[in-house]
Amino acid sequence: MKRYAIAVSMCKQMEFFRVSPDVYTLNILTNCFCHLGQIDCGFSVLGKMLKLGVEPTVVTFSTLINGLCNQSQISHAVSLFDEMIGQGYRPNLIVYSTILNGLCKTGNTYRAVRFLRMMEERGFEPNIVAYSTVIDCLCKNGLLNEALDLFSEVKVKGIRPNTVSYNCLIHAMCNLGQQKETTRLLNEMVDNNISCDIVTYNVLIDAHCKEGMISEAREILDTMRKHGIEPNVITYNICIDACCKEGMLAEAKDIVDTMIKQGIEPDVVTYSVLVDGHCLQNQMDKAKSVFQLMIEKGCAPDIHSCNIMINGYCKAKRLDEAMELFDELAQNGQIPDTVTYNTLMQGMCRLGRVSTACKLLRTMLASGPVPNLVTCSILLDGLCKSGKLEEALKLFQAIQKSRLEVDIVFYNILIDGLCKAGNIETGKELFHELFVNGLKPDVYTYSIMINRFCTEGLPDEACQLFSSMEENDCLPDSFCYNIMIRGFLRNSYTSKATQLLKEMVSKGFSADISTATLFLDLILRSNNKSILI
Repeated sequence: MKRYAIAVSMCKQMEFFRVSPDVYTLNILTNCFCHLGQIDCGFSVLGKMLKLGVEPTVVTFSTLINGLCNQSQISHAVSLFDEMIGQGYRPNLIVYSTILNGLCKTGNTYRAVRFLRMMEERGFEPNIVAYSTVIDCLCKNGLLNEALDLFSEVKVKGIRPNTVSYNCLIHAMCNLGQQKETTRLLNEMVDNNISCDIVTYNVLIDAHCKEGMISEAREILDTMRKHGIEPNVITYNICIDACCKEGMLAEAKDIVDTMIKQGIEPDVVTYSVLVDGHCLQNQMDKAKSVFQLMIEKGCAPDIHSCNIMINGYCKAKRLDEAMELFDELAQNGQIPDTVTYNTLMQGMCRLGRVSTACKLLRTMLASGPVPNLVTCSILLDGLCKSGKLEEALKLFQAIQKSRLEVDIVFYNILIDGLCKAGNIETGKELFHELFVNGLKPDVYTYSIMINRFCTEGLPDEACQLFSSMEENDCLPDSFCYNIMIRGFLRNSYTSKATQLLKEMVSKGFSADISTATLFLDLILRSNNKSILI
């Protein structure tokens, strides 16, 4: 960045000494401003060119287009591209590739495909880099079939695919668990003398690790070394993460030792993964030791690392230590994010410290991070479970008035809280409000209401609601069946309970321990084993 600033300073000196810049100099100046993120200054240079009577070139426009794309101003970049063509300039392959790359980076997948076709129509045959960019974009947006079609088209045109294009497809297939297709592509690479690189191997190792196939992942690691490709920090981190998630912490530490012997220093991801591994095993003291070691080694924890520690403390019910680390964040220049607040609030609510959770929300609102649906659902659930239903209703109304889109989860939390507190009438009102607001109750919503009706001695209303489920495209599950059957039994509707039990079994569900116990008690009390026949 420093050299761009020096170049800008030199141009200003030229102006001071009345040296007239040519188009080449002004293009360099435009490029410097774009690299410094000062795109407006870049356009000022274009204005200066026109004022001085210097004709802009394709390079001028391509530089500005690249600057706009780097600032994610893709719409402005496309507009400038259209203006460039309108003024009679003929874009070169660099300009087309810049726009294409910008569209892909900003997730404009279909526009990128259309732009690719426009390139072809205008006589600019895209190269493998351009095709690979679009293939990667399609894969990242879950459009694997379209990516494969474009890949086939590339081969039909006689364009030789490269390692990058194969890597994009292999990564997408691994994410979808399509092992056979992945193997086919790998064999195709070998047949076409296209070498796997570190990215290919990392993708394959990651896929096997996610499937719990750690020994197979190690075999790939050995194969990789045999082909002269040494693992990098990403490779090691993938393997360490897999071991930690499987509870194999000793093996994870062995990999770290191997990594260090190979001259590769653990990074923030390595330490974070190890910390998480200990947290998952509820080994908070060991997690803290690794966290401290990371700091001692000069590897500054990021907010993700801190969130892992805070989450570990919360799950271990060590909330004071979680808050202590939270307070240290500001001292170390770290800004807590939404995940940090959500984690702490959930920890507080689980232990009934709802007032502290509410204070955290106020701190959150004052300091910048925006509460999301998870934040609100955590607090709503905490208020309901602590019996603070008036506050819960106020929060629910505030959420409805906000920009957040209230979903079925919120209604379920509040309906459940109201029903458990015996306020079934307000629960019913909220249940009917769902349909007014264009939402549909799910099986959990029905289960809450049915259970409460049964508890209140209203089995007929419960049965009516149970029968309406299928009409509303919601089929009862095992949990819901068991609730309804228990409701019948507790209200002495024995024949209906028996009939529903048979229906449940025919649907592939079975009685849970509570339902089975009630039936057993009924048989013993009545001394009639034929009840279930």
